[in-house]
Amino acid sequence: MKNSKALIGIISAAVVGAVIGMLCAPEDGDKTRKKLKKKTNDLASELLDALEKSKAKAMEKVDELKSKGEAYVHKTEKSAEDLKSVKQDVEML
Repeated sequence: MKNSKALIGIISAAVVGAVIGMLCAPEDGDKTRKKLKKKTNDLASELLDALEKSKAKAMEKVDELKSKGEAYVHKTEKSAEDLKSVKQDVEML
């Protein structure tokens, strides 16, 4: 989570820097706009890729936690069944 926030911050800073640099550049307006559009599209693509990777990692963690939770439930149910069996054995005495 911290890595993805840092990555988003870095990419956002790069976009702002690119925009300021291009707006201050002594080029024709059309060329500047084309460069700005290309750079923005490139950076947006990188950001989307980073977000997809973060989402995939998050989903892996969700699946891992779900599996651990299911295993815990199974273990708890087994313990409850064992206790019920012991209780029945004690009641028979």
